[in-house]
Amino acid sequence: MTELDYPSLWNAAFTWADYMGNEVVKHRDLWLAVDARATVPEWALDEAARAGDGWKLLVISEDWCGDASNTVPVIAKLAERAPGVEMRVVKRDENEELMDAYLTNGSRSIPLAIVLDRDFRPAGRWGPRPSELQEMVLREKKAGLRPLDDTYRDVRRWYARDRGESTLREILAVMAPRP
Repeated sequence: MTELDYPSLWNAAFTWADYMGNEVVKHRDLWLAVDARATVPEWALDEAARAGDGWKLLVISEDWCGDASNTVPVIAKLAERAPGVEMRVVKRDENEELMDAYLTNGSRSIPLAIVLDRDFRPAGRWGPRPSELQEMVLREKKAGLRPLDDTYRDVRRWYARDRGESTLREILAVMAPRP
């Protein structure tokens, strides 16, 4: 595998406005609803300020993904409100080399946020869902005791209760200053 050219990927990626305005077609009403109610609590803005500036969040997404519709608007609000944090979006299915560099247990699971520093060096990643929720989904799938539709209904409830806080906490942990 060749080394990824993060500056080029960033420059070719969609801004949030372009992604929402032109690329989100499937489940558009859900995306718009989550975007309209997404907020960034003061604690998250304080954490972002402690992390410093120059952070770039390169998010891999697709409009058909339920986890993306529940988390990417929250990440976008963080980038919008926190000075020194920017976000761009790339489509998973149009960026196979990037996606394949960030597989989750061998799978092209999304969304993923690749956290880049000011020099476009990867500092870490987040995704495809908050860790607590990911553990729940994997446990449910492994047990195989309930239909997946029931599990995904519980996932939607979890996102509604969490209101993006776990996503913010985990992304900010990647951006946290290191000793």
